[in-house]
Amino acid sequence: MEAVRAAFRDECARLEEVLRGLDEADLDRPTPCPPWAVRDLLAHVRTGAGRLVDMLAAPAPDRAEVDAAAYFGAAKFTPEVDNARIDSARREARELPGVREVAEGFARAWRSADAAIAAQPPGRLVRTRHGDPMTLTEFLRTRVVEVGVHGLDLADALDRRPWLTPTAAEVVAELLAGGRPMPNGLGWDPLTLVRKATGRAALTDRERTLVDRAGFRWLSFGG
Repeated sequence: MEAVRAAFRDECARLEEVLRGLDEADLDRPTPCPPWAVRDLLAHVRTGAGRLVDMLAAPAPDRAEVDAAAYFGAAKFTPEVDNARIDSARREARELPGVREVAEGFARAWRSADAAIAAQPPGRLVRTRHGDPMTLTEFLRTRVVEVGVHGLDLADALDRRPWLTPTAAEVVAELLAGGRPMPNGLGWDPLTLVRKATGRAALTDRERTLVDRAGFRWLSFGG
């Protein structure tokens, strides 16, 4: 838990720092997650980062049945669910129209979640909005993925170097690889693995050959 919580805090604090340096025009830039503009993607990330507040206020399930990898199963991301997610982010984006409001809204969301986490006993279980019973630690891994991977999308939209923090990169890369070592010869650092495994950077012919030859399959996320 402590390593995952540190990754969540590091990545959220870094994104908060970036947001406080944006200008109004930045919010309307297109992103690699169409049809979202930056403001829409940030609304989605803000909601995801703060989701644990309500989850931890609800009764805990009796047992955990889903881990972080299974949480991202494609079955959850039906066209109906995906369309609702897109529309919800766009509505929420309109509620915080300015850069200052966006930055402060994200800061409140992730800091409130972190405070709620700090008050929990070891082994706390939660139930997700999809109905999945999980350990708090496993669900927090999914939050690191959301903030970290969408941070890459935001960096691309804002024409900035990726700011993925080392702690978050390690958590996300380990999850994407399913705990398996990378095939020999790739030489990827965690940031490269995250970009390649999530389709945010294309595989070269050589990389694809090495991956296929090793029979390696990283986890596939539905959205």
